[in-house]
Amino acid sequence: MAKTLISDVIVPEVFNPYVINRTMELSALYQSGIIATNDELQVLASGGGRTLNMPFWNDLDGDDEVLSDTVALTPDKIDAGQDVAVKLLRGKAWAANDLAGDLAGSDPMAAIGNRAADYWTRRMQAATIATLGGVFSSASMANNQIDFTEGGTNTEAKADGKTIIEGSQLLGDAQGGLTAIVVHSRVYSNLKILRLLEYKVDPATNTEFATFDGKRVIVDDGVPVSGGQYTSYLFGPGALGYADGTPSDVQTETDRDKLAGDDILINRKHFILHPRGIAFTSAQVAGKSPSNAELATGSNWNRVYDRKQIRIVKMITNG
Repeated sequence: MAKTLISDVIVPEVFNPYVINRTMELSALYQSGIIATNDELQVLASGGGRTLNMPFWNDLDGDDEVLSDTVALTPDKIDAGQDVAVKLLRGKAWAANDLAGDLAGSDPMAAIGNRAADYWTRRMQAATIATLGGVFSSASMANNQIDFTEGGTNTEAKADGKTIIEGSQLLGDAQGGLTAIVVHSRVYSNLKILRLLEYKVDPATNTEFATFDGKRVIVDDGVPVSGGQYTSYLFGPGALGYADGTPSDVQTETDRDKLAGDDILINRKHFILHPRGIAFTSAQVAGKSPSNAELATGSNWNRVYDRKQIRIVKMITNG
């Protein structure tokens, strides 16, 4: 009897965009607006090079002058800065024994695509958490984070309405731009116990999600936890820039190990996942692209935007 192979059901030109789109549909970070893309990032992601330079103009500053009919105004200048993003070059291969059950489905390519999309959603979330770890290990981001466990009692240091609002205050008059918060499940449960959460339904996915003070609450146990201290992150829309690139190798391939009887699917992904306004310095990167451990290294990051323009705040609480 003929056997259905992965190569029989995978059509790369259909599979690739399906996986990309489905990954975004499944990503709570993308659905919340924390991650956003634009045409400029997409063009950069598809170009050559490992890092991508994104120049920008700084805001105008300095005092105004009193007009005079005898003294001319003194011209000032506008300064430029440069943000730098890095491409993440990743790949994964799966053998047929992991996918065999999907081949019985009515649409096997979609079934396999959903599995791949679920996988990349989790890996993008892991890269995001690693990036945030590195960003907030940089001395340049010291004023965008607050540790409630320093000098406070255990009760005072727990996440509640007061701590979240105090964390938002780090951005001063720009705090209204914060629209989401990522927390550990322990922190989420504490907020539930305090009855501080309201629930809404996402029209795009028809799934329920929690909010606090109008901010979408995303639960991820990948956020840092150490000695009973929990890290949470507040975000504004588009705090992270995202774009898919085009791998120089084939993005999706199938293969078969005839001796072992293994059917193989290979998926490669190039993408940008960049905290806007915090330049990647490449100070400690061993390979062609940073690993998650290198993304989590503080010396690889340096803030280049004004502090209030960075739409990310870190908080540490005792749950």
